[in-house]
Amino acid sequence: MIDSLYEHQTINNEQLGLPVGKVVCIGRNYLDHIRELGNDVPEQALLFIKPATSLVALDKQLPLPVGLGACHNELEVALLIKSPITKGTPIVLSELIWGVGLGLDLTLRDLQSSLKAQGHPWERAKAFDKACPISSFIPLGQFEDVNNLDFTLAVNNQLRQQGCTANMMRSIESLLVEITTCFTLLPGDIVLTGTPAGVGVLNSGDKLALTLTNRYKFGCEFI
Repeated sequence: MIDSLYEHQTINNEQLGLPVGKVVCIGRNYLDHIRELGNDVPEQALLFIKPATSLVALDKQLPLPVGLGACHNELEVALLIKSPITKGTPIVLSELIWGVGLGLDLTLRDLQSSLKAQGHPWERAKAFDKACPISSFIPLGQFEDVNNLDFTLAVNNQLRQQGCTANMMRSIESLLVEITTCFTLLPGDIVLTGTPAGVGVLNSGDKLALTLTNRYKFGCEFI
């Protein structure tokens, strides 16, 4: 059952009428993150999905998985889809995206490494319940250029991640085109656009502060 407390919300804490859908994630979209984990640069966008049950509002006390090894932060710019996008849909962002927020792609790193070594899928490490804390969303029109958005993550007042969508390997438009060659995006779906360098272990009691363009600020605490 989807977390009954999660619904898409605006920055003004108003509920949106969009359903809660899947989360399509982009792996290895920032070169600095690829290098910090020693991964290969993919020829195509690396796509994976988190289910709706992974979503939880970011402005809450959030539980960390217990007994499953290290859980890492991966801060990402999130796009909330408002209209269906399928293969061949003209990519006009103002017609397709309701708004922009921030999401945490929580990753059980030890488990992921073990699964990768065995050639197995990553779902156990990426798609567990509440694996995707997500902020409220700011209307797309509030941003001059979604391909040039600065964002940061501080853990216990220490800067851990700092990125800009201008440094992505693929633009927002090209990501939507590539995603929809495989998956139709529906109203209420979310796209996470990749994480920059600075992933690290989260611990119970950690307080996180997230910023988007230095104008929008979010926070949460892990328990």
